[in-house]
Amino acid sequence: MRLLAYVNHARMGRYRVAVAKARATETTPDIAADDRPGRAKYGVALNVEQPLADKGETGLFVRLGWNDGHTETFAYTEVDNLLSGGLQVSGVHWGRGADLLGLAFASGGLADPHRRYLMAGGQGFVLGDGRLTYGRENIIEGYYRVQGGRYVQLSPGVQYIDHPGFNKDRGPAWVVGLRLHVSLGGPPAPG
Repeated sequence: MRLLAYVNHARMGRYRVAVAKARATETTPDIAADDRPGRAKYGVALNVEQPLADKGETGLFVRLGWNDGHTETFAYTEVDNLLSGGLQVSGVHWGRGADLLGLAFASGGLADPHRRYLMAGGQGFVLGDGRLTYGRENIIEGYYRVQGGRYVQLSPGVQYIDHPGFNKDRGPAWVVGLRLHVSLGGPPAPG
């Protein structure tokens, strides 16, 4: 179990100020126009991982995250609260000891000031297309990691995303992916 608390100090705009300025001037809110140095964004996160079997390769995880949602997002992704969880199972149960099968769920949301900013037509660094019919973004993901010899891992996966970009008018969306990991050294793969 890990608990994280943080405060980011940066040049950021405030969502409520941007919306108020836009209303007063009958324009679209622009978070960058309110940027001021020294503003803070704070939050907390909890991560719980529970190995169950197979030398820790089979287990569960749960993560909770929250930030104040008052100042602009400038890194990672635009989400103000998050709940996620999942399960990973070792391939030892079907004779492929180094392979892994995983299934996860995530549900993210926006704080009220952030929602109102996007509903008024504002744009963030990854969100905003002029309107927002708000809904939590929910994701289900599954993957299978194949250990291909000592140094190569190949992981096909699929994600189902409900309300992409926190917008009920968008999606659902399916994302199919393929990850390749090549290691140029290190210990041999388990199994």
